[in-house]
Amino acid sequence: MSSVSLRPVLIAFGRALRAQFSGKMIILSAVPFLLSVLLWGGLLYTGLQPLIDAIQGFFDSHNGFQTSAGMLGVLGIGFLKTVIVPLLAMLLLLPLMIMTALVFMGVAAMPAIVRHVSARQYPDLEQKHGGSFIGSVKTNLGGMLIFLPVWLLTLPLYPLSVPIQIVLWGWLTAHVMSYDALADHASEAERHELKRLHRVPLLVIGIVSGVAGALPGLVWVGGTVLSVVLFPILAPLSIWIFVLIFVFTGLWFQYYCLQALQEMRAAGKQL
Repeated sequence: MSSVSLRPVLIAFGRALRAQFSGKMIILSAVPFLLSVLLWGGLLYTGLQPLIDAIQGFFDSHNGFQTSAGMLGVLGIGFLKTVIVPLLAMLLLLPLMIMTALVFMGVAAMPAIVRHVSARQYPDLEQKHGGSFIGSVKTNLGGMLIFLPVWLLTLPLYPLSVPIQIVLWGWLTAHVMSYDALADHASEAERHELKRLHRVPLLVIGIVSGVAGALPGLVWVGGTVLSVVLFPILAPLSIWIFVLIFVFTGLWFQYYCLQALQEMRAAGKQL
C-alpha cells in the first residue's frame, strides 16, 4: 500500500465513528474523565491561586503588563489585557490537563479499545506483544518532554500559534496512539516498520484529531473573559470533550494500524 494513500484512513475513520457511539465506548470515556477531574480538582483547589499570584508577580517585576498590552493592541485583541494573567494560567494548565487525560486514556481506556476492535474485526490476527505497559509510559513521557517546551515557546504568539499547536498535538497523538494500537499485536520490528511506511497517514489522523482537539480551546478564546470566570466549570467540560475525542482517536488508530498490520503480514512481510 502506498504510504500516502488516504483511502484506508477514511475506511478506518468510518469504522471508528460507528464504534464511537456504542454504549460501551461512551461508558469507557467516563473512566479517564473521572480520574482527570479528581486529580485536577484537587490541584486547582490548592494551586490555581498561587499560580496566578506567581504570574502576577512576574508581570509586576518585569513590566509585563505594559509589554503585553502593546503586543495585544498590535494584534487587535487589546481587550485581553484585563484578563492576561488568569488567561496565561489557563493556557499553561490546559495542555497539562489534556496530557493527563491522554495518559489516563492510554492506561485505563486503550486496553479496552484494543480488545473491542480486535475481537470484532481481527479475531485471527496473531498477537506478538512487541509493546508493553512500561513502553507505553515511556512513549507518553518521551513525547511530552518534546511537546511541552515547544508548546511553551508558542504561547506568546497565541492565538496566532494555533496552527503550530495543532501540528504539535497531531505529532504527539500519532506518536502515542500508534504505539498503543500496535503494542499487543505487532512485534517491535513490525511496529517500527509500520510507523515508517505509514508515517504520512498516521500524521494525518493525528492532525485531524488535533484540529478536533483544538476546537474547545478556540471556543475559550472566543469568549475569553467569560471563560476566565467560568474556568472551574469549563475545565472539566473541556477534559470530557477531549476524552471523547481521544476515545474516537484511539479507535481510529486501532482500526487503521491493525488493518495495516494484517495487510503487511498477508503480503508475506514477516519481521
